[in-house]
Parts: sequence; C-alpha cells; structure tokens
Amino acid sequence: MKTFHKLLANSIIANITNLTVWYAMVFFVYLETRSVIATSITSGLYFVVSSLSGFWFGSLLDRHPKKGVMLASGLASLVLYIVGFALYLMAPADAFRDAGSLVLWVFVPLLLLGVVAGNTRYIALPAIITVLMPADRRDRANGLSGTATGLAALIVSAISGLLVGLAGMYWVFILVIVLTVITSAHLYTLSIPEPEAAPTDDPAPRLDIRGTMMHIMAVPGLIALILFTTLNNFLGGVFAGLLDAYGLSLVSVEAWGVLWMILSSGFIIGGLAIARWGLGPNPLRALFLANITGWTISSLFMIRPSILLLASGMLLYMCIAPFIEAAEQTIIQRVVPPERQGRVFGFAQSVETAATPVTTFAIGPIAELVFIPFMTTGAGVDLIGGWFGVGPDRGIALLFTLTGIIGLIVTLIAMRTKYYRLLSERYQEG
Repeated sequence: MKTFHKLLANSIIANITNLTVWYAMVFFVYLETRSVIATSITSGLYFVVSSLSGFWFGSLLDRHPKKGVMLASGLASLVLYIVGFALYLMAPADAFRDAGSLVLWVFVPLLLLGVVAGNTRYIALPAIITVLMPADRRDRANGLSGTATGLAALIVSAISGLLVGLAGMYWVFILVIVLTVITSAHLYTLSIPEPEAAPTDDPAPRLDIRGTMMHIMAVPGLIALILFTTLNNFLGGVFAGLLDAYGLSLVSVEAWGVLWMILSSGFIIGGLAIARWGLGPNPLRALFLANITGWTISSLFMIRPSILLLASGMLLYMCIAPFIEAAEQTIIQRVVPPERQGRVFGFAQSVETAATPVTTFAIGPIAELVFIPFMTTGAGVDLIGGWFGVGPDRGIALLFTLTGIIGLIVTLIAMRTKYYRLLSERYQEG
C-alpha cells in the first residue's frame, strides 16, 4: 500500500505535466487561429497517436520492467518538450495565427507526441494494481487512481488557462520541463514489484496481437465490453472536438480554465466514492448505470445558452466518469491473467481511442459547415430558434444534444444483449 501511494503521488504530478501541455495547447490553438476546424484537428491528432501507440505500449509493459518503461517514456517526453520550446521561441510572432501555418502543424504534433509518451502510465498503473492489491480491493484502488486523475485535472484546469492567457505557451514549457525532471527522478527511487515474466515460449515476442485476441475472445462478453466503450468514444469525439470552443464562446480563457478547475473536482468526488464503497458485486452494472446517467446529462446541459447550466451538467458528468473507467479496469483485472494485462489494457486503449479521432476530425467541419449555419441563418432559426436560441454557439449545442440522445439509446440497447450477461457471470466466477 505504501508503494502504491508513492506511485499514485508520482502519477498525479506526471498527469499534471502532460495534461498541462494538452489543455494549454488546445486553448492556444483556438485563441491564436479562432478556427473550430484547427481545434478539432488538434484533438483528433492526439487520439490518433494514442490509438496507434496503446497496444505497443502494452506490449512493452508486459515484456519489460514497468518502471523502466515509464522512465523511458518520461525521458522521451522531456526531449520533445525541450525541442517544442525551442521551436516556440524561434518562430515568428505571427507563425501560429494562421490555421494553415507549417510551423503550427509541426509544433502541434511535436507536443502531442510528448503527451502521448506519458500515456504508458495509464496502462501501467492498473496492471501494477493487480499485483499490489488483493482482488476484493482493486475496485477501490482503481477509484483512488481516478481521484488522482481528477486532482491532476483540477490543478491543470486552474493553471493552464491562466498561463496561456498570461504569456502564451512560454510558462507552460517552463513548468512542464521542470515537473518532468522531478517525476522521473522520484520514480527512479521507487521499488515497484513486478509480476513473473511471461513464459519463454510465448508465441510472439512483441505485439502478439493474435495471442492477445485469443485471450480476449476466451472471456465471454469482454470483446463486447471493449466495442461498447469504443462506440461511446466515437460519440464522445464530439465533446473532444467542440467543448472548448463552446465554453470559450461563453467566457474568457482565464474563466474557462478556472471553471475547469472547479469541474474537475467531480473526478475526485467520484473516485473517492469508489475508494470508500467500491463498485458493488457487479461492476458491469455500475458501468451501465453511469453511462445512462452521463448520456442523459449530455442531452440536457446545453439546452439553453447558460454557463451555469453547462457547469452543473459537466460537474455531474465528472462525478460519474470515474465509475465507467474503474468498472472496466476492475473487470479486466479479474478475468485476464496478470502477464497479459499490459497487452489487453493497451489493446483496449488502442481500439477504444481509435473511434474518437474519426469523430473529432469530422465534427469540426460538420459543426462549422452544417450545424452552425443551420442555427445562424438556416432553417433551424425558424424551426427551434425561438426556444433553443440562435447563433454559432447554439449550432454547437444542438450537436451536443443530439449526441447525448444517441448515446443514451445505444446504452439501453447494449444492456439487453446476452454478451453483457455472460461477462457478468464470468466476473462472478473469477
């Protein structure tokens, strides 16, 4: 438990570092270009790289000491942040204001690679929890992990908007370079127990996609769970691509950053609730109930152009989000052998994340070319504008509302399929 708490503290600082780059970069791109398309492409690139790297990271974590892999990822992030800082300092003052600027689209992928390199922790931590914690305590440990993510997001939300508003990306780079050095040095001092190495006759020394798929397919309903999360992420790409643009249409970047600080406390509340009471005897049921609540909120929290309504809905959504993640992790930790969990977690991340950029890339042009005109000068003004409101922000809001309704329908249908009943039974069998 002592080792877990130290690792959790280290992960909080590491998450603060990477999330600061991510949040600040999205804010920076939108404020410099004022382009919804540029913002959605920036978000989409992140999810593409995350999807492509997840399974590979999982394979590395199964085949090599997890501490060594995390240290290597920290070093990679540090190098990329330093190179990105140098480019930022040398670029002309107006290089980032044109959405088609070559400098901008070298700068953005460079920083994204640094952020994604830190994603090894998201795969390593649940696999380490399996080794450190008994089966009946893992859901609570996963809840603490969600709390750590929420605490990091809270701090990042408070500082990223303020840093960007103060001096662009300058102080962002100073902060993240220092924090990356600190977390890497602290991680080096930790002694992390490792599960036994995979047998030497394991069929493939690296990715082993075929072997991992065999393990996943051997668990009834597990592939259905991954596909369900994938579909949710496909719909969630709408939020990844447009939420910041919508929020920044209502308040300043400084206020939006402070608001996210407050909203991120929802992750902490939800994570602490799981750490205290767990997920119950059937984590899959908890996952579905959380999804039903989340999509219901998503269909209502932009029904009016109000920052208070948006904030209230987002806070409730943040409270239930840790239940979704913790439930999936707890199920995998119980039904998948420890020596395969890195690859299964990595595979799940790759497949689930792959859906988001498809939506994120498409949603910017769809919003800008279809929904915004529809609610600004099109038929939507006469059709629903009288009660829904008109203008570019209401076009984005309409897109969010429809997405929430679709997500709720999909969840209700998925609950009634046989695959999730089979997975629940397998979890109970252990």
